[in-house]
Amino acid sequence: MHPDVAPYDALLLVSFGGPERPEDVVPFLENVTRGRGIPRERLEEVGEHYFLFGGRSPINDQNREFLAAMREDLGSAGLDIPVYWGNRNWDPYLSDTLRQMAEDGVRRAACLVTSAYSSYSGCRQYRENLADAAAEVGEGAPRLDRLRHYFNHPGFVEPMVDATLAALAEHDDAVRHEAHIVFVTHSIPLSMNDASGPDGGAYVAQHLSVADAISERVRQETGHRYPGELVYCSRSGAPHIPWLEPDVNDHLEDLAGRGVRGVVVVPIGFVSDHMEVVYDLDTEARATAEKLGLAFVRAATAGVDPRFVAMARDLLLERAAAERGEDVARATVGSLEASWDVCPRGCCANARGPRPALCGED
Repeated sequence: MHPDVAPYDALLLVSFGGPERPEDVVPFLENVTRGRGIPRERLEEVGEHYFLFGGRSPINDQNREFLAAMREDLGSAGLDIPVYWGNRNWDPYLSDTLRQMAEDGVRRAACLVTSAYSSYSGCRQYRENLADAAAEVGEGAPRLDRLRHYFNHPGFVEPMVDATLAALAEHDDAVRHEAHIVFVTHSIPLSMNDASGPDGGAYVAQHLSVADAISERVRQETGHRYPGELVYCSRSGAPHIPWLEPDVNDHLEDLAGRGVRGVVVVPIGFVSDHMEVVYDLDTEARATAEKLGLAFVRAATAGVDPRFVAMARDLLLERAAAERGEDVARATVGSLEASWDVCPRGCCANARGPRPALCGED
Protein backbone atom coordinates (compact mmCIF):
# COMPACT_ATOMS: atom_id res chain seq x y z
CA MET A 1 0.00 0.00 0.00
CA HIS A 2 1.41 3.40 -1.00
CA PRO A 3 1.52 5.72 2.04
CA ASP A 4 -0.19 8.55 0.15
CA VAL A 5 -3.29 6.43 -0.51
CA ALA A 6 -3.38 4.58 2.83
CA PRO A 7 -5.71 3.25 4.22
CA TYR A 8 -6.90 2.30 0.71
CA ASP A 9 -5.41 -0.59 -1.19
CA ALA A 10 -7.63 -0.28 -4.30
CA LEU A 11 -9.80 2.10 -6.30
CA LEU A 12 -13.16 0.89 -7.64
CA LEU A 13 -14.87 2.53 -10.61
CA VAL A 14 -18.63 2.08 -10.12
CA SER A 15 -20.88 2.61 -13.13
CA PHE A 16 -24.31 1.91 -14.58
CA GLY A 17 -23.45 -0.60 -17.29
CA GLY A 18 -24.98 -1.12 -20.70
CA PRO A 19 -25.69 -3.78 -23.34
CA GLU A 20 -22.91 -4.73 -25.74
CA ARG A 21 -24.89 -6.89 -28.22
CA PRO A 22 -28.45 -6.72 -29.59
CA GLU A 23 -29.43 -9.80 -27.61
CA ASP A 24 -28.29 -8.03 -24.41
CA VAL A 25 -30.65 -5.08 -24.78
CA VAL A 26 -33.92 -6.36 -23.28
CA PRO A 27 -32.22 -8.38 -20.47
CA PHE A 28 -30.24 -5.25 -19.60
CA LEU A 29 -33.42 -3.15 -19.48
CA GLU A 30 -35.05 -5.82 -17.32
CA ASN A 31 -32.16 -5.45 -14.87
CA VAL A 32 -32.54 -1.67 -14.84
CA THR A 33 -36.31 -1.74 -14.24
CA ARG A 34 -36.60 -4.81 -12.03
CA GLY A 35 -39.38 -4.44 -9.47
CA ARG A 36 -41.13 -1.60 -11.32
CA GLY A 37 -43.62 -3.75 -13.25
CA ILE A 38 -42.80 -2.35 -16.68
CA PRO A 39 -44.22 -4.56 -19.47
CA ARG A 40 -41.78 -6.32 -21.78
CA GLU A 41 -43.29 -4.60 -24.83
CA ARG A 42 -42.40 -1.22 -23.30
CA LEU A 43 -38.85 -2.43 -22.73
CA GLU A 44 -38.65 -3.54 -26.35
CA GLU A 45 -39.84 -0.08 -27.40
CA VAL A 46 -37.12 1.59 -25.33
CA GLY A 47 -34.64 -0.93 -26.71
CA GLU A 48 -35.12 0.54 -30.18
CA HIS A 49 -32.91 3.42 -29.03
CA TYR A 50 -30.07 0.94 -28.60
CA PHE A 51 -30.78 -0.85 -31.86
CA LEU A 52 -30.24 2.43 -33.70
CA PHE A 53 -26.62 2.07 -32.56
CA GLY A 54 -26.20 -1.62 -33.34
CA GLY A 55 -27.63 -2.83 -30.03
CA ARG A 56 -24.58 -1.60 -28.19
CA SER A 57 -24.39 1.11 -25.56
CA PRO A 58 -21.24 3.22 -25.68
CA ILE A 59 -20.92 3.35 -21.89
CA ASN A 60 -18.85 0.20 -21.30
CA ASP A 61 -16.26 1.16 -23.92
CA GLN A 62 -16.08 4.62 -22.39
CA ASN A 63 -15.52 3.09 -18.96
CA ARG A 64 -12.75 0.87 -20.35
CA GLU A 65 -11.07 3.93 -21.81
CA PHE A 66 -11.48 5.87 -18.57
CA LEU A 67 -10.19 2.92 -16.55
CA ALA A 68 -7.04 2.71 -18.69
CA ALA A 69 -6.52 6.46 -18.41
CA MET A 70 -6.86 6.37 -14.61
CA ARG A 71 -4.36 3.54 -14.33
CA GLU A 72 -1.89 5.43 -16.49
CA ASP A 73 -2.41 8.64 -14.51
CA LEU A 74 -1.96 6.94 -11.14
CA GLY A 75 1.10 5.07 -12.37
CA SER A 76 2.71 8.21 -13.75
CA ALA A 77 2.18 9.84 -10.35
CA GLY A 78 3.98 6.93 -8.68
CA LEU A 79 0.83 5.56 -7.04
CA ASP A 80 0.92 1.79 -7.39
CA ILE A 81 -2.71 0.99 -6.58
CA PRO A 82 -4.96 -1.44 -8.48
CA VAL A 83 -8.06 -0.04 -10.16
CA TYR A 84 -11.15 -2.23 -10.57
CA TRP A 85 -14.45 -1.68 -12.36
CA GLY A 86 -17.97 -2.92 -11.58
CA ASN A 87 -21.45 -2.11 -12.92
CA ARG A 88 -24.89 -2.01 -11.36
CA ASN A 89 -26.78 -3.46 -14.33
CA TRP A 90 -24.46 -5.39 -16.65
CA ASP A 91 -21.11 -7.13 -16.91
CA PRO A 92 -18.83 -6.68 -15.10
CA TYR A 93 -21.33 -6.86 -12.24
CA LEU A 94 -20.38 -5.37 -8.87
CA SER A 95 -20.66 -8.70 -7.08
CA ASP A 96 -18.22 -10.33 -9.51
CA THR A 97 -15.79 -7.45 -9.14
CA LEU A 98 -15.97 -7.46 -5.34
CA ARG A 99 -15.41 -11.22 -5.35
CA GLN A 100 -12.26 -10.72 -7.47
CA MET A 101 -11.09 -7.93 -5.16
CA ALA A 102 -11.53 -10.19 -2.15
CA GLU A 103 -9.57 -12.97 -3.87
CA ASP A 104 -6.83 -10.43 -4.64
CA GLY A 105 -6.58 -9.52 -0.98
CA VAL A 106 -8.16 -6.06 -1.18
CA ARG A 107 -9.37 -5.01 2.25
CA ARG A 108 -10.49 -1.40 1.75
CA ALA A 109 -11.31 0.43 -1.46
CA ALA A 110 -12.35 3.94 -2.44
CA CYS A 111 -15.24 4.07 -4.93
CA LEU A 112 -15.55 6.59 -7.76
CA VAL A 113 -19.12 6.62 -9.07
CA THR A 114 -19.75 7.82 -12.63
CA SER A 115 -22.48 10.14 -11.38
CA ALA A 116 -21.42 13.59 -10.24
CA TYR A 117 -24.53 14.74 -8.36
CA SER A 118 -26.68 13.90 -5.35
CA SER A 119 -29.91 11.95 -5.85
CA TYR A 120 -31.35 8.55 -5.09
CA SER A 121 -30.60 7.20 -8.58
CA GLY A 122 -27.22 8.95 -8.73
CA CYS A 123 -25.89 7.99 -5.30
CA ARG A 124 -27.96 6.02 -2.79
CA GLN A 125 -29.04 3.42 -5.36
CA TYR A 126 -25.38 2.80 -6.15
CA ARG A 127 -24.69 2.46 -2.43
CA GLU A 128 -27.57 0.01 -2.09
CA ASN A 129 -26.18 -2.04 -4.96
CA LEU A 130 -22.74 -2.00 -3.34
CA ALA A 131 -24.33 -3.27 -0.12
CA ASP A 132 -26.11 -6.04 -2.04
CA ALA A 133 -22.88 -7.03 -3.80
CA ALA A 134 -20.89 -7.05 -0.56
CA ALA A 135 -23.57 -9.20 1.10
CA GLU A 136 -23.45 -11.62 -1.83
CA VAL A 137 -19.67 -11.94 -1.52
CA GLY A 138 -19.96 -12.32 2.23
CA GLU A 139 -17.06 -12.57 4.61
CA GLY A 140 -13.91 -11.15 3.08
CA ALA A 141 -15.65 -8.51 0.96
CA PRO A 142 -13.64 -5.28 1.09
CA ARG A 143 -14.80 -2.24 3.00
CA LEU A 144 -15.98 0.40 0.52
CA ASP A 145 -15.93 4.20 0.82
CA ARG A 146 -17.57 6.40 -1.83
CA LEU A 147 -15.49 9.39 -2.91
CA ARG A 148 -17.34 12.68 -2.65
CA HIS A 149 -19.65 14.07 -5.31
CA TYR A 150 -17.48 15.92 -7.79
CA PHE A 151 -19.99 18.11 -9.62
CA ASN A 152 -18.04 21.22 -8.56
CA HIS A 153 -14.52 19.84 -8.76
CA PRO A 154 -12.42 21.82 -11.28
CA GLY A 155 -11.42 18.57 -12.98
CA PHE A 156 -15.05 18.14 -14.02
CA VAL A 157 -16.08 21.78 -14.53
CA GLU A 158 -13.04 23.09 -16.42
CA PRO A 159 -13.36 20.60 -19.31
CA MET A 160 -17.02 21.59 -19.59
CA VAL A 161 -16.05 25.28 -19.76
CA ASP A 162 -13.62 24.61 -22.60
CA ALA A 163 -16.15 22.40 -24.37
CA THR A 164 -18.76 25.16 -24.16
CA LEU A 165 -16.34 27.71 -25.60
CA ALA A 166 -15.38 25.32 -28.41
CA ALA A 167 -19.04 24.69 -29.21
CA LEU A 168 -19.81 28.41 -29.31
CA ALA A 169 -16.92 28.84 -31.74
CA GLU A 170 -18.59 26.41 -34.15
CA HIS A 171 -21.50 28.79 -34.70
CA ASP A 172 -21.38 31.42 -37.42
CA ASP A 173 -20.62 34.91 -36.14
CA ALA A 174 -24.17 36.05 -36.80
CA VAL A 175 -25.63 33.25 -34.68
CA ARG A 176 -22.99 33.01 -31.97
CA HIS A 177 -23.59 36.33 -30.25
CA GLU A 178 -27.33 35.64 -29.83
CA ALA A 179 -27.04 31.94 -28.99
CA HIS A 180 -28.46 30.42 -25.83
CA ILE A 181 -26.57 27.91 -23.70
CA VAL A 182 -28.83 24.97 -22.86
CA PHE A 183 -27.53 23.04 -19.86
CA VAL A 184 -28.97 19.51 -19.85
CA THR A 185 -29.17 16.78 -17.25
CA HIS A 186 -31.22 13.64 -16.65
CA SER A 187 -34.73 14.36 -15.39
CA ILE A 188 -35.80 12.74 -12.13
CA PRO A 189 -39.13 12.76 -10.25
CA LEU A 190 -39.77 15.94 -8.29
CA SER A 191 -40.01 13.84 -5.14
CA MET A 192 -36.52 12.48 -5.76
CA ASN A 193 -35.09 15.97 -6.08
CA ASP A 194 -36.95 17.02 -2.92
CA ALA A 195 -35.25 14.16 -1.05
CA SER A 196 -31.78 14.70 -2.53
CA GLY A 197 -28.99 15.71 -0.19
CA PRO A 198 -29.35 16.06 3.58
CA ASP A 199 -31.76 19.02 3.32
CA GLY A 200 -33.51 18.26 0.01
CA GLY A 201 -33.25 19.91 -3.38
CA ALA A 202 -29.54 19.19 -3.78
CA TYR A 203 -29.85 17.71 -7.26
CA VAL A 204 -31.20 20.87 -8.86
CA ALA A 205 -29.11 23.19 -6.68
CA GLN A 206 -25.88 21.41 -7.63
CA HIS A 207 -26.68 21.59 -11.34
CA LEU A 208 -27.58 25.27 -11.13
CA SER A 209 -24.28 25.94 -9.38
CA VAL A 210 -22.35 24.21 -12.17
CA ALA A 211 -24.35 26.03 -14.88
CA ASP A 212 -23.67 29.37 -13.19
CA ALA A 213 -19.96 28.60 -12.86
CA ILE A 214 -19.66 27.68 -16.54
CA SER A 215 -21.66 30.74 -17.61
CA GLU A 216 -19.43 33.05 -15.58
CA ARG A 217 -16.26 31.54 -16.98
CA VAL A 218 -17.63 31.86 -20.51
CA ARG A 219 -18.45 35.51 -19.81
CA GLN A 220 -14.90 36.11 -18.58
CA GLU A 221 -13.41 34.45 -21.66
CA THR A 222 -15.70 36.04 -24.27
CA GLY A 223 -16.76 39.30 -22.67
CA HIS A 224 -20.39 38.36 -23.35
CA ARG A 225 -23.04 37.05 -21.00
CA TYR A 226 -24.88 34.28 -22.84
CA PRO A 227 -28.40 33.43 -21.69
CA GLY A 228 -28.46 29.96 -20.17
CA GLU A 229 -31.10 27.62 -18.84
CA LEU A 230 -31.13 24.26 -17.05
CA VAL A 231 -33.36 21.71 -18.79
CA TYR A 232 -33.87 17.97 -18.67
CA CYS A 233 -33.93 14.84 -20.81
CA SER A 234 -34.68 11.11 -20.58
CA ARG A 235 -37.91 11.34 -18.61
CA SER A 236 -39.44 7.93 -17.93
CA GLY A 237 -42.03 6.43 -15.63
CA ALA A 238 -45.76 6.85 -15.18
CA PRO A 239 -47.23 10.01 -16.77
CA HIS A 240 -49.07 11.02 -13.57
CA ILE A 241 -45.83 11.31 -11.58
CA PRO A 242 -44.33 14.82 -11.92
CA TRP A 243 -40.72 14.98 -13.10
CA LEU A 244 -38.31 17.88 -13.44
CA GLU A 245 -39.08 20.08 -16.45
CA PRO A 246 -38.77 21.55 -19.02
CA ASP A 247 -37.79 18.80 -21.40
CA VAL A 248 -34.98 19.83 -23.73
CA ASN A 249 -37.17 19.44 -26.82
CA ASP A 250 -39.94 21.61 -25.36
CA HIS A 251 -37.34 24.19 -24.41
CA LEU A 252 -35.93 24.27 -27.94
CA GLU A 253 -39.44 24.89 -29.27
CA ASP A 254 -39.87 27.74 -26.79
CA LEU A 255 -36.55 29.32 -27.80
CA ALA A 256 -37.39 29.08 -31.49
CA GLY A 257 -40.76 30.69 -30.80
CA ARG A 258 -38.95 33.60 -29.19
CA GLY A 259 -36.78 34.11 -32.24
CA VAL A 260 -33.58 32.51 -30.95
CA ARG A 261 -31.43 31.36 -33.88
CA GLY A 262 -28.91 28.99 -32.28
CA VAL A 263 -28.08 26.96 -29.20
CA VAL A 264 -25.14 25.29 -27.55
CA VAL A 265 -26.30 22.20 -25.67
CA VAL A 266 -24.07 21.43 -22.69
CA PRO A 267 -24.67 18.01 -21.07
CA ILE A 268 -23.55 18.93 -17.55
CA GLY A 269 -25.41 15.96 -16.05
CA PHE A 270 -23.27 13.35 -17.83
CA VAL A 271 -19.60 12.45 -17.58
CA SER A 272 -19.32 10.76 -20.98
CA ASP A 273 -21.17 10.32 -24.28
CA HIS A 274 -23.42 7.44 -23.25
CA MET A 275 -26.91 6.67 -24.52
CA GLU A 276 -28.73 9.67 -23.04
CA VAL A 277 -26.26 11.91 -24.84
CA VAL A 278 -25.99 10.17 -28.21
CA TYR A 279 -29.73 9.44 -28.47
CA ASP A 280 -31.63 12.03 -26.41
CA LEU A 281 -29.38 14.93 -27.41
CA ASP A 282 -27.42 14.07 -30.57
CA THR A 283 -30.39 12.32 -32.19
CA GLU A 284 -33.72 13.56 -30.78
CA ALA A 285 -32.85 17.09 -29.68
CA ARG A 286 -30.77 17.72 -32.81
CA ALA A 287 -33.72 16.59 -34.96
CA THR A 288 -36.01 18.95 -33.04
CA ALA A 289 -33.59 21.84 -33.60
CA GLU A 290 -33.33 21.08 -37.31
CA LYS A 291 -37.13 21.00 -37.62
CA LEU A 292 -37.31 24.39 -35.88
CA GLY A 293 -34.47 25.94 -37.89
CA LEU A 294 -32.27 26.30 -34.80
CA ALA A 295 -28.51 26.08 -35.30
CA PHE A 296 -27.47 23.28 -32.91
CA VAL A 297 -24.05 22.45 -31.48
CA ARG A 298 -23.52 19.99 -28.64
CA ALA A 299 -20.59 20.53 -26.28
CA ALA A 300 -18.36 17.58 -25.40
CA THR A 301 -18.59 15.74 -22.09
CA ALA A 302 -15.58 15.40 -19.78
CA GLY A 303 -14.86 11.86 -21.03
CA VAL A 304 -11.14 11.15 -20.74
CA ASP A 305 -10.01 14.76 -20.61
CA PRO A 306 -6.72 14.60 -18.64
CA ARG A 307 -8.11 17.02 -16.04
CA PHE A 308 -11.10 14.77 -15.41
CA VAL A 309 -8.88 11.70 -15.20
CA ALA A 310 -6.55 13.49 -12.77
CA MET A 311 -9.58 14.43 -10.68
CA ALA A 312 -9.97 10.76 -9.72
CA ARG A 313 -6.45 10.79 -8.31
CA ASP A 314 -7.09 14.06 -6.48
CA LEU A 315 -10.27 12.74 -4.88
CA LEU A 316 -8.53 9.53 -3.84
CA LEU A 317 -5.63 11.39 -2.22
CA GLU A 318 -8.01 13.87 -0.59
CA ARG A 319 -10.13 11.16 0.99
CA ALA A 320 -7.13 9.09 2.04
CA ALA A 321 -5.60 12.08 3.81
CA ALA A 322 -8.89 12.80 5.56
CA GLU A 323 -9.12 9.18 6.72
CA ARG A 324 -5.62 9.54 8.18
CA GLY A 325 -6.79 12.60 10.13
CA GLU A 326 -4.81 15.12 8.09
CA ASP A 327 -5.97 18.58 7.04
CA VAL A 328 -7.33 18.46 3.51
CA ALA A 329 -7.66 21.17 0.86
CA ARG A 330 -10.74 20.37 -1.22
CA ALA A 331 -10.77 21.85 -4.71
CA THR A 332 -14.11 23.34 -5.79
CA VAL A 333 -15.53 25.69 -8.41
CA GLY A 334 -18.64 27.84 -7.97
CA SER A 335 -20.87 28.80 -5.09
CA LEU A 336 -21.25 25.50 -3.23
CA GLU A 337 -18.84 23.91 -0.79
CA ALA A 338 -17.22 20.55 -1.35
CA SER A 339 -19.64 17.69 -0.83
CA TRP A 340 -19.57 15.38 2.17
CA ASP A 341 -17.39 12.29 2.42
CA VAL A 342 -19.97 10.21 4.26
CA CYS A 343 -23.60 10.45 3.17
CA PRO A 344 -25.68 11.73 6.10
CA ARG A 345 -28.48 9.65 7.55
CA GLY A 346 -31.60 9.90 5.42
CA CYS A 347 -29.77 11.55 2.52
CA CYS A 348 -31.38 10.80 -0.89
CA ALA A 349 -33.96 8.49 0.64
CA ASN A 350 -35.33 5.46 -1.18
CA ALA A 351 -39.00 6.25 -1.81
CA ARG A 352 -39.85 2.53 -1.69
CA GLY A 353 -38.51 2.15 1.82
CA PRO A 354 -35.18 1.80 3.65
CA ARG A 355 -32.58 -0.66 2.38
CA PRO A 356 -28.99 -1.33 3.46
CA ALA A 357 -26.58 1.09 1.77
CA LEU A 358 -22.81 1.30 2.11
CA CYS A 359 -20.64 4.44 2.29
CA GLY A 360 -23.01 6.37 4.56
CA GLU A 361 -24.39 6.63 8.07
CA ASP A 362 -27.27 4.25 7.37
